[in-house]
Amino acid sequence: MTKTNQETHSAEALFKPFTNENLNLANRIVMAPMTRAFSPGAVPGQDVVDYYRRRAENGVGLIITEGTLINHPAATDNPNIPNIHGEEALAGWKRVVDAVHEAGGRIVPQLWHVGMTRKNGSLPHPEAPSIGPSGLTLTGEKVNEPMTQAEIDQVVQAFAQAAADAKRIGFDGIEIHGAHGYLIDQFLWERTNHRTDKYGGSMLERTRFAVEIIEACRRAVGPDFPIIIRLSQWKSAEYTAKLADTPELLGELLAPLVEAGVDIFHCSTRRFWEPEFEGSTLNFAGWVKKLTGKPTITVGSVGLDDEFMGSFRGKSAGTADINELLVRLEQNEFDLVAIGRALLVDPAWADKVRGGRFDELLPFTADALQRLY
Repeated sequence: MTKTNQETHSAEALFKPFTNENLNLANRIVMAPMTRAFSPGAVPGQDVVDYYRRRAENGVGLIITEGTLINHPAATDNPNIPNIHGEEALAGWKRVVDAVHEAGGRIVPQLWHVGMTRKNGSLPHPEAPSIGPSGLTLTGEKVNEPMTQAEIDQVVQAFAQAAADAKRIGFDGIEIHGAHGYLIDQFLWERTNHRTDKYGGSMLERTRFAVEIIEACRRAVGPDFPIIIRLSQWKSAEYTAKLADTPELLGELLAPLVEAGVDIFHCSTRRFWEPEFEGSTLNFAGWVKKLTGKPTITVGSVGLDDEFMGSFRGKSAGTADINELLVRLEQNEFDLVAIGRALLVDPAWADKVRGGRFDELLPFTADALQRLY
């Protein structure tokens, strides 16, 4: 990313209101979903309430929660990741929602199932086998049988119920996690989807599982409740992977998702400034917006001058200028900007940027992942 003086470009574009037919936000700053695993027994407590409220109080326009687990026994391998089902967990999330709203913010839960990234025998339900379209890990190893139609229907319904519960307790929309090699993405990716039925084959056929989930969620929440989906080309174990090698193939992937009812696309990349396809400077979010006409959220090392893994080698992912981000936003390449690690370590990131207090921004270090603040 080109480094320039941060103060040479106004941050005004980040603080313009976002108005969509189903979602109105005070500004363009989104808190990216980040797995924290600070919810013992899968129930978010007061520390989780305070964590999200702190970001809303400091000017974040939209909070997307950490991944929340739909009601399926193999949805996770970590008992401290919060559920989005069950009386206790939903009551905990209701307290989060109320706190964020009192602070003037908006919040949506990310609905999640990890699929075959979970190993058989993992907690909290070691008796439940992991599930995926073809029973394949991200490296292509076959460890389980393909999902049956009954299992597919069960998961689709669990997503829909989570969406309905999210609306009932006051969330402002939902985000469906369809990225990073987790369950929905496993259906989209030809390496992990070898099915020969209606859920596998061509790009269009591989979207069917995602489409059924979106359609079921839309029926559960009605026409006016925002549905966001997070997509990525890369996977947790394969940074160079691509669902679509060309804009044309990407268009084939996106069109049925739009028709099913997606309002906003959250386009995950590791570095927002990298072009998605040769011959164009557009990033992933830029291409998705161009192909669908829908609003998009960009994300990927915003505000950081080093990639994520460097921080685990003892190197600080220090703060970086956001001039290139601002230029792209002003040019309407994308509509919203998700901030991850920079906002995790510094709850006041938005307020500091708005006030031009760039010298006060805190650098990200891996230690920030060990606490909830």
